[in-house]
Amino acid sequence: MRRTSSVSSYRKYSFRIVIVINGTEYRGVITDWGGVLTTPILTTVRAWIQAEDIDWASYRSVMRSWVFEAYSQDGRRNPIHALERGECTGAEFERMLAAELVRADGEAVVAEGLLRRMFAASVPIPAMYDTIRALRGAGFGIALLSNSWGCDDYADFPALFDVVVISAEVGMRKPEEGIFRHAAQALGLQTQECVFIDDIQANIDAAVACGMTGVLHTEAAATAAALQDLFGVPLSWSSPANLVR
Repeated sequence: MRRTSSVSSYRKYSFRIVIVINGTEYRGVITDWGGVLTTPILTTVRAWIQAEDIDWASYRSVMRSWVFEAYSQDGRRNPIHALERGECTGAEFERMLAAELVRADGEAVVAEGLLRRMFAASVPIPAMYDTIRALRGAGFGIALLSNSWGCDDYADFPALFDVVVISAEVGMRKPEEGIFRHAAQALGLQTQECVFIDDIQANIDAAVACGMTGVLHTEAAATAAALQDLFGVPLSWSSPANLVR
């Protein structure tokens, strides 16, 4: 497993090639982390809000604005851009977010450790782990591509991934085209040879625009079905899929 911030001298992998009906050769999978290999982000955040008695209206107001700006096409920058691209530290982002939030009792939200507390309820999804392990075991290249929110507790890297690309470490973030090309190159592949998995439609659209096949993740069984159809690897826990070409 390689964690990469530069791909100028990557080694060539001997990945199995599968020819699908439309003639595309798929050799690798690039997957998001939070909300795909873990519990949904909203589920995780709601658990934190309840545990710390955060006023939901204050959280929804700031995050709706920040997330909208983060995926808008008008070039605006905000704290999410800065955090995910490594232009501010996690501690700086925590202070910015805490300043916008209030507790239901009117007390201030503690900034220190906010991100770790926010994602404390996140747990792995076993079926997605099994899916990734099955594909890697069959000989396909597997990369993680994550917009990091400053948490360093990504687990099981060596067992799951050949390559790890973290947005803050490469100075790019999804849905920027460059980070998708970077991840494919880190695997030694062309974008057309890669299948990309994410739970955010804008990221899927961006990956497809640069040549990848996208799988919009909603739940493990549907994602497994899409990957089973594409790679021909039996995944017994699969069900009807959500495939974007």
